[in-house]
Amino acid sequence: MSSAKPVKKVVQKLDTSFNCLFCNHEKSIICTLDKKNNLGTLYCKICGQSFQTTINALSKPVDVYTDWYDAVEEVNKDNGDEYSDDEDAGSDGEGNLSRTNKFIDDDEEEEDDGDYSE
Repeated sequence: MSSAKPVKKVVQKLDTSFNCLFCNHEKSIICTLDKKNNLGTLYCKICGQSFQTTINALSKPVDVYTDWYDAVEEVNKDNGDEYSDDEDAGSDGEGNLSRTNKFIDDDEEEEDDGDYSE
């Protein structure tokens, strides 16, 4: 009989914070699981992107992140984009607003230049 104890298996823990697909900050995505309502939510602390998906009893935060990644890829595929870092694909639409405001500002400057030439 040996006196050596059995070796315990090392179980690797899954991540609970992730990198944002939109702002590319490391570990800025926080995933929360509401198992009572079967709802998984993730939120970026930096850029404010958020995503919700349905979960089951076995779901982990990495599953919510994977669902978000797949949804972003699907949107980019439909738009013809080849990468998932496009800020305009965000659910809050803030990227589109900034471009719209810039376009309006450029038009206003051109009209002002026309008034001074009279």
